Amino acid sequence: MDSGDTRSYVVHTYGCQMNEHDSERIAGLLEADGYVRAESQDDADVVVLNTCCIRENADNKLYGNLGHLRPWKDAKQGRQIVVSGCLAQKDRDLVAKKAKHVDVVMGTHNVHRAAELLHEAANSNGPLTEILEAAVIDDHALFPSALPARRETSYNAWVTIQIGCDNNCAFCIVPAVRGVEISRPYAEILNEVEQLASEGVTEVTLLGQNVNSYGRDLQLAARQAGDADAKLRPLFSDLIRDVGAVEGIRRVRYTSPHPKDMRSETFSAMAETEAVCEHLHYPLQSGSDRVLALMHRGYTAKRYLEKLAQARMVVPDLAVSTDIIVGFPGETDDDFERTLEVAAAAEYDYAYMFIFSPRPGTEAAEMQADFVDPAVASERFQRLRIVIERSALLKHEARVGHIEEVLIEGPSKKNPAVISGRTRQNKLLHFTPPYPLRRGSYATVEVTRAAPHHLEGRFVEMLAEPTHKLRIPVNAL
Repeated sequence: MDSGDTRSYVVHTYGCQMNEHDSERIAGLLEADGYVRAESQDDADVVVLNTCCIRENADNKLYGNLGHLRPWKDAKQGRQIVVSGCLAQKDRDLVAKKAKHVDVVMGTHNVHRAAELLHEAANSNGPLTEILEAAVIDDHALFPSALPARRETSYNAWVTIQIGCDNNCAFCIVPAVRGVEISRPYAEILNEVEQLASEGVTEVTLLGQNVNSYGRDLQLAARQAGDADAKLRPLFSDLIRDVGAVEGIRRVRYTSPHPKDMRSETFSAMAETEAVCEHLHYPLQSGSDRVLALMHRGYTAKRYLEKLAQARMVVPDLAVSTDIIVGFPGETDDDFERTLEVAAAAEYDYAYMFIFSPRPGTEAAEMQADFVDPAVASERFQRLRIVIERSALLKHEARVGHIEEVLIEGPSKKNPAVISGRTRQNKLLHFTPPYPLRRGSYATVEVTRAAPHHLEGRFVEMLAEPTHKLRIPVNAL
């Protein structure tokens, strides 16, 4: 392509790791089609907004950003705007109706069509909306991780092992916008990890809406096809063992599991596979059995804590994080006290805490009569934060004096002279190196100080230089 014909793009990402991984695929597809990444939005010919409908006021934020993009588009002929992701999947034709200057609206199931839809919109001289009801992956060729990618970093990578979700949590819109659970073929996952390792990637994170149920659908399909030996059980523990055995992979992480599907063999695989990191993200959501039942979570607080105790018994030095929703419809003072009790008993290393916000299209959004007063929910949130930060600080203070292996992420945002690294427990550790360290390096650092949200330390030893190739990042908001 002649340089005068080269078009540029930026991708803005909102929401979870799955969305960020989709953005990498969109960027990879555009670059495979001849686009180049723009240094800024002002320099771009195409802006992609990859949306999320989980965050509070996500729709207001989207339409506000689209309003700001109107003069950007009018300033140069040929500019195009793409809205993709979960909010596009949910709102469908509403996006084009409310923002007529958007050129392409596409959902979660047709990421593979990004470049084609841009061409079609340009050639038809009109906006296009294409929302597929389900993923078209009968031959798995269009599975997100089968597409080209432009990754944000080059030393670690997300690997999609499963899309969709078969649970029906009352607060969650994911099944409606991501569809039913579909597991990626086992061999394809291992092939991708081996390819990533050959490119110098040393840390992979296995992604799925409910990773620990990975493979159940594959086993069911095999049974229905006449394989009498196919066992109707998840394959996740087998997968993390085999991914951890790939030469060149030093660290394996995964997110997110569901407590009701946690199995003892997963804990055993974590303990017995050296590359699997000592960190478990274990979403609680509520400590009240009554609220858990309203949420359709499928476990009790007692069962949750029993599995957590089992995990800590089997996996040495395990760090645990969680998600908790405060103020779910109908939550009483007593329900919240139960959440405080479970949070204290669980002794989390850190937690993602949210005040309930209704998501249109979910069961909980229809429970208006039981909505908790915002002032009450806010007060509860602050009380929970104190409990979480207290346990987090105790966990971090226990690390003082430990020698931690860290993966170098780069200079600290607050002080460029300070380097930030990530421990195997997924804790951020800041230290001042004796010489510049490249992103993707491994070093050991002695922890000298603890805070609720990070550690500080003293450089000890360089372990390994990075071997990855430099790549252009995807913008993320």
